Amino acid sequence: MLSGTTVVAVSFLYLAALFGVAYYGDKRADAGRSVIANPTIYALSLAVYCTTWTYYGSVGRAASSGIGFVPVFLGPTLVVGLWWFVMLKMIRIGKSNRITSIADFIASRYGKSHLLGGLVTVIAVLGVIPYIALQLKAVSGSFSILIHPQGLLTPIRTGALPWMTDTTFYVALMMAAFTILFGTRHLDATERHEGLVAAVAFESLVKLVIFLVVGGFVTFGLFDGFGDLFSQAAEDPALRALMVVETGGNSYGNWFALTVLSMLAVMFLPRQFQVAVVENVNEKHLRRAIWLFPLYMMLINVFVLPIALGGLIYFRGQAVDADTFVLTLPLASGHPLLALLVFIGGLSAATGMVIVETIALSTMVCNDLVMPALLRFSRGALRGHNDLSGLLLAIRRGAIVLILLLAYLYFRLAGEAHALVSIGLISFAAVAQFAPAMLGGMYWRGGSRAGALAGLSAGFLVWGYTLLLPSFAKSGWLPGDFLQGGLFGLEFLRPQELFGLRGLDPMAHSLFWSLFANVGAYTWVSLLRPPNAVEAGQATLFVDVFRQGRPSGGAFWRGSARVGDLLPLIARFVGLERAQALFSSYARERGVERVADLEADAGLVHFAETTLAGAIGGASARVMVASAVKEEPLGLDEVMHILDEASQVRAYSQRLEQKSRELEAATAELRHANDRLKELDRLKDDFMSSVTHELRTPLTSIRAFSEMLLEDPRIDLADRKRFLGIIVAETERLTRLVNQVLDMAKIESGHAEWHNGEVNLVEVVEQAVASTSQLFKDRGVSLELDLPASLPVLLADRDRLIQVMLNLLSNAVKFVERDGGQVRVKLAETSDGVQVDVSDNGPGLTLAEQTVVFEKFRQGGNTMTAKPQGTGLGLPISRQIVEHYGGRLWVESAPGEGARFSFFLPCGRSTEAQERAG
Repeated sequence: MLSGTTVVAVSFLYLAALFGVAYYGDKRADAGRSVIANPTIYALSLAVYCTTWTYYGSVGRAASSGIGFVPVFLGPTLVVGLWWFVMLKMIRIGKSNRITSIADFIASRYGKSHLLGGLVTVIAVLGVIPYIALQLKAVSGSFSILIHPQGLLTPIRTGALPWMTDTTFYVALMMAAFTILFGTRHLDATERHEGLVAAVAFESLVKLVIFLVVGGFVTFGLFDGFGDLFSQAAEDPALRALMVVETGGNSYGNWFALTVLSMLAVMFLPRQFQVAVVENVNEKHLRRAIWLFPLYMMLINVFVLPIALGGLIYFRGQAVDADTFVLTLPLASGHPLLALLVFIGGLSAATGMVIVETIALSTMVCNDLVMPALLRFSRGALRGHNDLSGLLLAIRRGAIVLILLLAYLYFRLAGEAHALVSIGLISFAAVAQFAPAMLGGMYWRGGSRAGALAGLSAGFLVWGYTLLLPSFAKSGWLPGDFLQGGLFGLEFLRPQELFGLRGLDPMAHSLFWSLFANVGAYTWVSLLRPPNAVEAGQATLFVDVFRQGRPSGGAFWRGSARVGDLLPLIARFVGLERAQALFSSYARERGVERVADLEADAGLVHFAETTLAGAIGGASARVMVASAVKEEPLGLDEVMHILDEASQVRAYSQRLEQKSRELEAATAELRHANDRLKELDRLKDDFMSSVTHELRTPLTSIRAFSEMLLEDPRIDLADRKRFLGIIVAETERLTRLVNQVLDMAKIESGHAEWHNGEVNLVEVVEQAVASTSQLFKDRGVSLELDLPASLPVLLADRDRLIQVMLNLLSNAVKFVERDGGQVRVKLAETSDGVQVDVSDNGPGLTLAEQTVVFEKFRQGGNTMTAKPQGTGLGLPISRQIVEHYGGRLWVESAPGEGARFSFFLPCGRSTEAQERAG
């Protein structure tokens, strides 16, 4: 048993360490050395998606529905594949417009509407409060179990305790205090919360490692591995059913609904939008997140089903809440320190979620609810303050406390009646209502403010009626008559069987009807009431954010302004020093030395508005800037003219880009041609070197024997005859070599004459053998022939094919040993032609020599330099002849095992080959 003091002390030590990480991150950011400018940190921060729902609730869901917990994590894994298109566009829009929250995103898209931003904020707060309540419930429940182990079988219902003695109340206050310390120590909306992101990435690692540790303990400590655990579960029919996908009922429909729900939630939950879009440092970090985030999802779910099955087996016959198996298994098995570690992991998961979520919600409450009200009803009071940054911080801190108290109130009213997963799904369904307005706003110019208001309102009302109110009714806080009888006694208005739709899980049922109402109203009303001039301008900024030549926000502003009015306005919200630094930076970008020399044009007004939007939101920024400048409203025709000009600029830019690509292609071709000329020049030099080498050998022999005959009169007649024979042979060799060089040049230039006729390849081989018989006899090399009785007749130049055989035979006899060498010639008919093999038992070719010969023969062009030493010009010219008739020449060899040169001639040649042959 662990004392409450020990648990609290360890918890505060961990939270202090978390705060230390955040403090370090902020300090590094202030020094210009960001710790979050790292794609891994960015990917880990996205794991704030995994809360106590994942840590505790997934095991509870797996204990009741088996692998039914998978869709909640399958959805994010699947939607990641679209992130490089959808999420990247959201990030680019967020950076371009200084977006601070999901409410600011939607409000800015539809004409910077205060009303729309306020509606989104209300939906987000009411929708996410159950999710925050889930974290409070998990932390307080696990704390109670840890210090009261007897609560395993009879858990304490903290919601029934007076609030002054309720642990959950103090957990809520503690979360509020740490959220204020983490996220609102100073006004950071114009910058990133770098320390916060670093802390979230750290807690993501902590909860993952601890969950893997406890999973390994259950699987390999309490049981003898996965095999033992699953085999024991398979012996129980009830447990065996948890390991398969149910095929009856609506399991597939529920899986689909939960998958879609989680796909939307991972992008549109306020905390996910905060870390993925608002806190993004570099768009390229998304590349790593696309594979690292799914990997994280897989790792943190590896042991979910094993822990669930292990808990059901270990506590068989005992009424232990499955949501607490992660904690109760170490505790019941006598490992309190491991249980304490598990509690810290759960506290980490809850803290990360609550801090990021409440910071995002407090920013929305401040910018889209409180500030618009102040601007509407107390603008005069605001003008009396030179520095409103303190007021903004106070509003956000108050919003944080209020949100956490509302979450505690929901926990007291309805939290005890639902499992952790059920509470989380209620919030998922709420934030899914943002999808039509956001996705439609990013890809459809026709979406209007009226359509977005209609869609969000309809979807939110249906969600509240079909999901939120039933949760209160099941908790006993509301009468449950309307669940069975329907509103006003109308059965077709039953919240969980709306309009007679039966058989669906309550969550799938609510998701279907709420999104149906949302999408339908958004589309229908947008078509009835199309965008006005301001909305059309904003639509272009969002839809065409990736396109060149699109107009900036300043293009849709016309009027007069003064730097002396804008600078003090910005200073009131971000501080004078910060405002001066921002305006000085803008002046340098415009090539102006002093801020006072800036031209107060549309660009400056746009800069001031986006800067102010980072502090108070886009809608409020527009109102404040409008109070300091004189704006002339633009009509829809003028906006469309601006858009048309932008389209012309974009088209011109695209033409320039196309011409640039064509120029690059032409440059590349010239570069390739230059390289080819260099290669041809090198081949020419190699060719001349090769020819010179081949000519030098017979000339040297002729000169040597001639000198011997002239200078030594004592040589007898027999030797003279023999020397004269050698001279004649070398002369013939020289003549043949010159003819080969000339012939190759003619072939490669296309000027060679081909005397084609019917050729019997057997006769060609026999004639070549007869011509080289003396050479074989002089060297003592045996020749074996393997010739068929008949072969198909080919249409070719008989003399040139004889030349090929002579070259191959001469080459073979040259590389075998005297008095013992063997050469074998084999002819064979194949399915589509004739193949000739000339094999020898010589030393063979090394791998390098094979590569040179074979690869160069397989390629086109001059390959005379591609031969190993001693192969002469015979092989290159032989290749030219064989390829002229549509065939190919190759070599197969291994060192010490001889070589086999082969060529193949097709019987049915291509038309091109026939034309060349004719």
